[in-house]
Amino acid sequence: MSDYYLSCCSTADLSKEWFEKRDIKYVCFHFELDGKEYLDDLGVSMPPEKMYRLMTKGASTKTSQVTIGEYEEYFEAMLKEGKDILHLCLSSGISGTYNSASIAKEELQEKYPDRKIYIVDSLAASSGFGLLMDALADKRDAGMGIDELYHWIEENKLNLHHWFFSTDLTFYIKGGRISKTSGFIGSVLSICPLLNVDFEGHLIPREKIRTKRKVIERIVEQMEVNAQEGLNYSGKCFLSHSACIEDARAVAALVESRFPKLNGKVEIFPIGATIGSHTGPGTVALFFWGKKRVD
Repeated sequence: MSDYYLSCCSTADLSKEWFEKRDIKYVCFHFELDGKEYLDDLGVSMPPEKMYRLMTKGASTKTSQVTIGEYEEYFEAMLKEGKDILHLCLSSGISGTYNSASIAKEELQEKYPDRKIYIVDSLAASSGFGLLMDALADKRDAGMGIDELYHWIEENKLNLHHWFFSTDLTFYIKGGRISKTSGFIGSVLSICPLLNVDFEGHLIPREKIRTKRKVIERIVEQMEVNAQEGLNYSGKCFLSHSACIEDARAVAALVESRFPKLNGKVEIFPIGATIGSHTGPGTVALFFWGKKRVD
């Protein structure tokens, strides 16, 4: 049993059972669907497939991060058990939750001066964030202490790669990330934008690719170029998707065929409510360990 807690936000987009199995605590974001409030609690309150179905029918969505007060209550419950905390936040390039967690830490540090509270900006999102947590759990279980683990994640978090594509531009247009004109042209031409997360944790458009078949091939090519040891990559690979499981399975099959030394099968998870409220259905995201992100 470790003398510290590993913790993160529910935006790591893994399953409740996965977090329990790996003994990782999580705090939930919030979202609204047609004005009704829910917790982004890994699909317990609102199954992802239902949320995406309602979005397709026109339901409006709105998200909100964990508040300072919620963080204080969440952290204090762990501190009262006499354990230290290593907590990772959703990328600061996407959300302000890192600042909220840091303020909560400062408040609690005065009350618990003998306890360690490390807050880390993951610069990651969705199941890429989850792949970071998986690596931390492995190292904790191998006996790494909290101080060493904190330094390890700060040194290595930019080695985690995120590549996304979307076959449905509807919610990118609604959210203002793509203009209506560009979105219309893109839909007519079957353009699927390929994006990634840069070294500052922002989601950046990289290429416009025509047809789903070509973008599936291209996203795996990006893994070939960027993965540690190229085609000899022997780490884990996670995928997440928003109501397009067949597309995710097509990417997973291609990854498994190209990377024979992969550590197990590609693990596939649904994109949760917070991230999915902005992407809408039709997004597939690929995550793996690679060379350090520098742009």
